[in-house]
Amino acid sequence: MEAITLLTFFVLAVFIGFEVVSKVSSTLHTPLMSGANAIHGIILVGAVIVAGSADDPLTLVIALIAVLMATINLVGGFVVTDRMLEMFRGRGSAPAAREGSDA
Repeated sequence: MEAITLLTFFVLAVFIGFEVVSKVSSTLHTPLMSGANAIHGIILVGAVIVAGSADDPLTLVIALIAVLMATINLVGGFVVTDRMLEMFRGRGSAPAAREGSDA
């Protein structure tokens, strides 16, 4: 494909993704984030496969950057999901759990 076609697809994907995600209610955000984390795990596996089969140094560097970015995205997604789940837990049970772990 030509570069302008690829750029057009990228811009449209960013716009549509932003519009879809911005319409999600906060109640559905945590399950959506968990599903996105699963997709990012698949992307990470694909980036590792591409890095393993790279023939030239430029492809290897780009693939390793993709692995790094996918890893950061995956870990960050799990951290955000965990923090959101903390907000849904009862406030009365959290101090009791902390007191039990100190003993």
